[in-house]
Formats: sequence, structure tokens, C-alpha cells
Amino acid sequence: MQRPPLVVFTDLDGTLLDHSTYSFEPARPALDALAAAGVPIVLCTSKTRAETERWRRALDNPHPFVVENGGAVLVPLGYFGPDPRYDRIDGGYGILEFGRPIAEIRSALWAIRAATGLPLRGFGDMSVEEIAKRCGFSREHAELAARREYDEPFIGADLASLGAVVRKAAGAGLRVVSGGRFHHLVGGNHKGRAVRTLRGLFDRGGAPVRAVGLGDSLNDEPMLREVDIPVLVRGPGGSHAAAIDLPGLVIAPYAGPEGWREAVLRVLHSAV
Repeated sequence: MQRPPLVVFTDLDGTLLDHSTYSFEPARPALDALAAAGVPIVLCTSKTRAETERWRRALDNPHPFVVENGGAVLVPLGYFGPDPRYDRIDGGYGILEFGRPIAEIRSALWAIRAATGLPLRGFGDMSVEEIAKRCGFSREHAELAARREYDEPFIGADLASLGAVVRKAAGAGLRVVSGGRFHHLVGGNHKGRAVRTLRGLFDRGGAPVRAVGLGDSLNDEPMLREVDIPVLVRGPGGSHAAAIDLPGLVIAPYAGPEGWREAVLRVLHSAV
């Protein structure tokens, strides 16, 4: 593959995808402009591999991707020429794994629930129908979301009680990150580590590529810290994650895919 001068790393929910409708159509002009310029779009999401493959097909996206808050990086075999050393090969991908197995994560969540007395419930405790209702998914989409491998979304902790969950998780060597709809219990992985690894693969054999990162919530902060141009997309109603404070942080003018479109087109215009 010819090394691109620019790479875009992007979250999905609430960023490239509308928070409520999951549509990316408002971002179409920017998606088309990136494709015409030969700029790879690397999906970097809390979604499962099965979900992300669905969105890659919808977006006609052939590039590497990051799943479950940095739990794993999946690279189409041959994408970087001679393949790097992967942790495993599966389904036409080389996979680099950073997360802990979902069985360990779920066992830890149950232990935290018992220790704190909080009504914590993860995807592993929910039916497909409940996941669909909470996410606004079809049943088919919810089945894909339930195929967790490294990261357990959960409910049952408000802002006042989340600190107790965070402390118990840290005692088990785990982390809690917060997204647009759920908190997530994860291992030592995060989006930043995955992005840093992929940047190293894109950089092989040439000058470093410039990287753009787009996200909308606190779980995107590690990713935004690893790029040259960090972009924070506004949430519904125009608010944004004010706790994220980075040098050079760009605040997109609109929410979701509208903000994504405007931020990307501005970056492309400035790069011409």
C-alpha cells in the first residue's frame, strides 16, 4: 500500500454517526472528499468487531479498525505490505490484542456489584431485546453489539456512585471509561494505545503521517491525545465534553456527522 500523507481516526456513535438515528449521510461530502484524496478513515470505536464490520461495509471502508475501546486492532492481511507480527490471524485480519478476555471483565463487574451494592448490569446481564431498546437498535444490530470480546458496557452507577466503581475496578487492574450511553469496564486497553500502534504501522518506511482524530466523549480522549489534529464533536444540543482539554483542540461547530463533515472539510482545505 502507498503510504498516505494524512490518516483520519474517528469514533462512530455521536461522531460520524448521529446519536439518535445512526445516520452518517450528513457527513457524505467529507467522506467523498477523503476518498478522492486517498485518505484512510480508521474507525476507532467502542463497538464490537461484528458491529464495526457492518459499518465498514456500509461505508465501503477497507482500512484497519479499532474495536471495543482499544481492545484490539484489526488489519486486513497485506494492507501494510509484508505483514507485521500479529497476535493472531482470523477472518482475513491480522489482530493485535490489548484487552483482557470478556469473561474476566464480566466476572470483575459482578464482583464490583457485590462489593458496592450498586445495581450494576452489563450487556452480559441483558437480553438482546433490552440491548436493542436501550441503544435504539434493531434486534439484528443488538445481536452484533452483544458479541463483546474485551469491553463490557454497563449501567447502574450515577455520577455520585461512579467513583466507588472506579476504585474497585482499579483494585482489579481494570479501568472505567464513559461513552455517550454507557460506562464501560475495560482492561489496560484504551483507544490511544491502539491509535499509537496503528500510527507506527502507517509510518513504516517513510516520514510520519499526519493524523486527525475525531470523537465526542471522554472515552475518546486517549485517541485525541495521540493525533496531530484533535477534534471534539459536539453532542446533541450543542454541548461538548468540557473535561477534555488538549493543546490545539478543535471544537466542531455542530453535533454528530454535521460537525464531523465541517471539521474534516476544514482540515482538508488547510492541507491543500
